[in-house]
Amino acid sequence: MVERLSHLDAVFGSLSDPTRRDILKRVSRKSMTVGEIATQYPLTFAAIAKHLNVLHRAKLISKERRGREQVVSIAPDTLLAASRYLETYQQLWEHRLDSLARFLKTTSTNSKGSR
Repeated sequence: MVERLSHLDAVFGSLSDPTRRDILKRVSRKSMTVGEIATQYPLTFAAIAKHLNVLHRAKLISKERRGREQVVSIAPDTLLAASRYLETYQQLWEHRLDSLARFLKTTSTNSKGSR
């Protein structure tokens, strides 16, 4: 049975684009207006707005209206949930690699002793 975690599908889907990853990195340092973000890329304002909407739907960023401007900030809770999901696989592979290292060390020690 396939595990369906649609919120993670949206997160990882949004992170698959290098422009969106870069936007996320920028707003992780400081909140920025949509206009400030748009000036950083050789894309149309509409293209940046689409990227921001993808990130917003995935709940990776929040948007707040301040007067005539829309301010974009990172939403760290969503990244934390994705990180926790990936940690389970990291722990699994670290355990497997540790087991392999122990096996190889034992095999290496046994082969040296039989010479």
